[in-house]
Amino acid sequence: MKGNPDCGRIGESIAAEYLNLIGYGIIERNLRIGRNEIDIVAIDGECLVFVEVKTRRSCRFGSPAEAVGREKLLGIRRAAGRYLNRSGSRRKFAEFRIDVIAVEVDRPRGRMTVDHLRGVS
Repeated sequence: MKGNPDCGRIGESIAAEYLNLIGYGIIERNLRIGRNEIDIVAIDGECLVFVEVKTRRSCRFGSPAEAVGREKLLGIRRAAGRYLNRSGSRRKFAEFRIDVIAVEVDRPRGRMTVDHLRGVS
């Protein structure tokens, strides 16, 4: 998937649509803060959620969720902290968390799977 931005954009659109369907409110998409990016910032009730989306065409080299390693999560935490400080969101929301949405798109078979991991640390 590395080097295929179209697949990543498709996965992010699928993830945003999924989040809307389950009642999340999307605040921002593809938010760049310094050298880090947050794919989706959303609201889940009283919780502000920072969402990392990983998309793959197959699990041959591991699941999409497995591609979100410690370094990636550290970058998301840094960006989330900066976002909270600059937006004043710390005062508006009781809770914050990081979710991962793993999307597998198998076009030849016409299948797609979405796996939502809440509260990844």
